[in-house]
Amino acid sequence: MTPQQTLDQITQLTQTLVGLSLSNAQNFPSVVGKFNKSCEITVSTSAAMSAALRNVAYSDIYKVLDNARCYNIKMLDGALISFHYRFLRGSVSEHSLKYFPSPDLEHFQNEPEVYLEDEIYADVVAKNIVPFPVRFDFSDDIQKFVEVHHPYSHLTLGQYKNCRIPVCSPVSPFTFIGFILRNFYNTAFLKYSEKLPVSNLTFGQTITAGERLVSHFVCGV
Repeated sequence: MTPQQTLDQITQLTQTLVGLSLSNAQNFPSVVGKFNKSCEITVSTSAAMSAALRNVAYSDIYKVLDNARCYNIKMLDGALISFHYRFLRGSVSEHSLKYFPSPDLEHFQNEPEVYLEDEIYADVVAKNIVPFPVRFDFSDDIQKFVEVHHPYSHLTLGQYKNCRIPVCSPVSPFTFIGFILRNFYNTAFLKYSEKLPVSNLTFGQTITAGERLVSHFVCGV
């Protein structure tokens, strides 16, 4: 995928989620740099994202990001979704795709009858749900790469420092949103799946033979 194709996917996803009334607030992506040299696709408030790397309570991380509007999409249940891609001479060199659910779902869970008619809430009203962040990271920096232990592309669940599940390749915006909606908003996904944009555009695979021997993620389109 090229930088332009990546930008187009994020823009199309934002428009689609707004049109389906799944987004409560949004920031359209911005581009820093030039596509044919070095560029980043992010949001203008991305400086606040460093809070996500601090060793502080998750509720504090969420509050900083929310107050700074550091997200591409804010779902109706308060979840924050963000995209950050870096390209060098037209090839992806880094990305961080984040899903930060609201740490407080109590107001949904205490009055479920208020929300059950709205598909976006159907999967978050159960009292046994524990919200946790999801992050897909990629870096082509060979200095950071350690086979299996620090794959080029990996999935981190719940902010665990050493949780790096190998992923077959960098992840496209469409693939990321499809993963989030299918697994965390399945009721809404089933209703709106035909209206969600799809594409067979993907990034090249980066997983190694050794990483294929352990549990890993294979990205669909």
